Amino acid sequence: MALTRARLLIGLIRLVGKLNLATAQRIGALLGGLMGRIPNRSNRVTQINLAIAYPELGERERKLLARESLEHTGRVAMEIPLIWEWPVERCLGLVQEIEGEELLTEARASGKGLLLLAPHLGNWELCGLYFSSRYRMAALYSPPSLPGFEAYMTASRSRHGSELVPGDRRGLTRLISLLREGEVSGILPDQSPRAAGSAYAPFFGMEVRTMTLVSKLLQKSAAVPLMTWCQRLPDSRGFRLVVRRCEDDIADPDPVVATGALNRSVEACVREAPAQYQWEYKRFRHRPPGQPDPYRQSP
Repeated sequence: MALTRARLLIGLIRLVGKLNLATAQRIGALLGGLMGRIPNRSNRVTQINLAIAYPELGERERKLLARESLEHTGRVAMEIPLIWEWPVERCLGLVQEIEGEELLTEARASGKGLLLLAPHLGNWELCGLYFSSRYRMAALYSPPSLPGFEAYMTASRSRHGSELVPGDRRGLTRLISLLREGEVSGILPDQSPRAAGSAYAPFFGMEVRTMTLVSKLLQKSAAVPLMTWCQRLPDSRGFRLVVRRCEDDIADPDPVVATGALNRSVEACVREAPAQYQWEYKRFRHRPPGQPDPYRQSP
């Protein structure tokens, strides 16, 4: 049964992959807009997250932002099949602008490794493909829960030479080794980690469990960290690849200081394009002991 579901999903991705960008984004915005108009989990979680992150917004403003965010979520869901199915050069042609190129040049000139931190903002799949086309690169990934889908996913993501490594001890050792050799690695830094590899730090004003992996990799490799995302341009014109510096304390040996700097770095990026962040993820779920789960409190 699981294998059948995987085959159906792959077939659907391949079908969507035949669309052009404008059509895919229109369909995605339509589906996302529908989620923003009817009761569902994604809409509910988005509303809760935005109330936490932007308490200064009125109810009407927050609902408008939530609907816009869900439209962008629909867009990225329809864009990923294009990134996985289109020829690589056609995908790279979607990057119309680059902002922060000088930071990449500076980092590579240092001779140190480069750790790219790509939040769930804009189109993170295109980020990975773009950087793997320029550098020898490894990216951390979590195996999908659907058996039979992993081989297709990893083949799609690594078709331009990117090395995908699982988030176990062996994979992390590989990332550290590459960074020490002056190569490039990529991580999605805004996921809620397991308790063993985390510390509590503020994110949009709320203490949440935050990964210590980033600071540990930097301490062991002396790599240069940079934030990056592919921001969606209006009118289906493609994307702007954005690169930003991280907060200075992101490699601090104190895990609370380091995770605080990591969250501030992510937050600064999100504030540049809040509607394009993946707000339907339960980022505020894991709180310090004794603190309420905001998703359980809300009806």
